[in-house]
This record gives sequence, C-alpha cells and structure tokens, in this order.
Amino acid sequence: MTVNVFPQLEIPETLAAGPGPGNTDARVLQRFAAAGVADHMQPDVLRGMVECKRMLREIWGTDNVHTFGAAGTGWTALDMMFSAVRPGDKVVAFANGTFSGIDALTLRIKAATAEELAANPMDPKPASVTVIEVAHGQSISGEMVDKALAEHKPKWAFMAHWETGSGRMNDLQGFSNACDAHGAMGLVDAVSSLGVEDFRIDEFPGVAGWASCPQKGICCLPLTYAPVSFTDHYIDCLKETGAATYANHPIFEARHWGIIDGADVERGTYHRTHSGYAVAAFHEALRLTLEQTVAKRAAEYTRHEAALREAVEAMGCKVTSNMTSLVVLNLPPSLAGREMELVQHCRAQNFGIWPTLSAPVQVRIGILNQLNRRAIEEIVNRFAQAIRDLGGEVNRDDLNAVLHRHYGVAIAAE
Repeated sequence: MTVNVFPQLEIPETLAAGPGPGNTDARVLQRFAAAGVADHMQPDVLRGMVECKRMLREIWGTDNVHTFGAAGTGWTALDMMFSAVRPGDKVVAFANGTFSGIDALTLRIKAATAEELAANPMDPKPASVTVIEVAHGQSISGEMVDKALAEHKPKWAFMAHWETGSGRMNDLQGFSNACDAHGAMGLVDAVSSLGVEDFRIDEFPGVAGWASCPQKGICCLPLTYAPVSFTDHYIDCLKETGAATYANHPIFEARHWGIIDGADVERGTYHRTHSGYAVAAFHEALRLTLEQTVAKRAAEYTRHEAALREAVEAMGCKVTSNMTSLVVLNLPPSLAGREMELVQHCRAQNFGIWPTLSAPVQVRIGILNQLNRRAIEEIVNRFAQAIRDLGGEVNRDDLNAVLHRHYGVAIAAE
C-alpha cells in the first residue's frame, strides 16, 4: 500500500476583513504557543478557567453565576443555549438574515415532536414554532417583537442582537421589554455584538439566555471557548425539563468551570477534555478586553466604521448596514451583479472580504480587531484597487479627502 505524505501545510498571512473570524492579537497567539503540555485537570488549567468565568462576568456585565465558555465556536454556544427548548415548546423566533435564519432552523429542530421531525428531518415545520421573517436589510424592532409575543404567547422568544448576514443591529431593549411584558424567556444570539458594543446583559431582564463566540469581538482563536450566560430562571427551567444532550448541557458544562448547584466552588469536576492551550489563549483574550475596556473598544469601532463607510460611499457603493464592525454594501451600478467576482478577486490576493450568504448578494467588509488608521487605510485602498481592476472608477483624491477628514489630525499621535 502506498502512503501519500503531503507537504507541510503553509497558510499565508491574510488581511481578515470579513464578518469573522477577526485577527487574533499577537499576545493571544503567544500565550497559546507558550502553554506547556498539561492535562485538563492540571491545577493551572483549572485556575485559568475559574479566572476566565470571572472575567467573562465583568465583560458581559452580569451577576449570572452560570457564565462560562462553551468549548467550541459560536455554534456550540448557540446549541447549548437552545438545549433547554424541548419538543412541543411554544417558540417565536425572529430572522432578518442568514444566521438568525439558521438559529430559527435550530429552534424548529429542537421544538419539533418526534412525528414532526420524522416528517421533514432536515427542515421540520413544528406547529409550536412561529418564525417572523423580517426583510433583508431591515432591523427587528421592539414593536415587531411586542406584537408577535402578544399574539402567540410563547414560552421562548429568540432574536439575534447583531445579524452579520445582513449587517443589521436589532432592538435589544425592545426585545427584552416585550419578553418581560408577555412572560416569555428571551434567548439572544450575541455572537457578533459581545466585545464590540458596550452593553450589560443584566440591564435586559427579559433575556434568560445569551450565546456568543470567541472569534469576533473577543478576538481569540476560533476553536477556544464561546461565552454563554444563563439566568437562574433559565437554569431552574432546565432542571425541570432536562435537555437531550450531554456535551452541550449548560449545567454539566458549568461544573467543569467550578459552578456547582448554582454556586462557585474552588475547582471544577470532570465534564470533557479541555485544552490547556485554548484556556491560555482565551484567558489572555479576556485580559486584553478588560485592559482596553469594552466602552473604549466600542467607541473605536464606531469611529473606524464611520471612516470605512464614508470611503466606500465615495467609491459609489451604497451601504445598507448599521453595525459598527461590518459594512454591508451594494457595488456601484456599473459593477452590479459582479459581487462574487469581486470577492473572489480580493481573496486571490489574500484580502479576505465576504459576500452575503443569501439573497440579495452584497459585499461585506469587516474591521474586527482592525482598530487603527493604517488598517482602515489598507482595507480602503485594497478595495478601491479591486474596483478598478474590474473596470470601475475610483477618484483617489475623494478617498484621500475622506481618510484625511477622519484621521488627519490623529496621524501624528498614532
């Protein structure tokens, strides 16, 4: 038998300018590489996990004891949060883009009865779930949520805080208020907002469960720990109904993070094999976030997104998003319909922008962990060159005027 030994995999440096993952800070990568070989119950690994949950509570802005990291990506955290939804549960889910649409599918799978799941295993249509489809490019308002919850009176309500599929921020305060008013337990996908927007989850009492990810606002390696936080009300409900999972069970997983019977303990108990490397990286990413402060980081996102937005508008693009870490745009009329071609052209040059993943096809340019003048200028100049390469027109003087207006005074200081 011939064994093919492939050459070592070389992955080039890429300018990550999409919706995520974002660039990981060099300090985080250094902590990952410097971690010693250790098993998952080694004292320093466990101490790091205890410190991570405490830092997460500060970043989330919560007193929720059940605040920790789900081992994996944002999808892992979301699956953990949705684990409390049981077959037959009444759910109202709001979708205004690709990812909230997938979240809604997950909820339909969780809430489907055995018969409903068997009838359409890949796309179940349970009678107990109502999905409110909001048009691409529009935000979910508190009024929309209030109307739907008043009509359907669900046990659970779901919304994405920030929807990167369309680049829209949704009304978190209105969602929480509606859940509170109508007795629904709110579940929120905060994958794209944690570490980018300055908010404290304890100020939204209508929300019982939160799920985020490590690769966006927290800017850590993608496969580390996805932040989650659950209220006592959520945990009490889970204790009553159970969950059809082991690996992503919120109560089981919390025990490994030193959270047992609703209280912090000195050391956790075994649940799964955690990686010392991942703990070290996650720990450093959280330290960075607290050093910079969420408030200052949020202000920087607002500042730099405004510069990028105005620059692409100066190229003839129309921006339809309102997020501060991501610009979603339509190309100039002369290039309409060539979005995928432009994205692939940029990727071939290690400039990682993204298309939208559902209709209408648009271009997405992100600035995760690109919070400095030089990074924004590089993104602007490379995008402008891509438009020129496809035959579009860009006035360099107009771009320089935009960049000077946003950064001219600050150039010497930076």
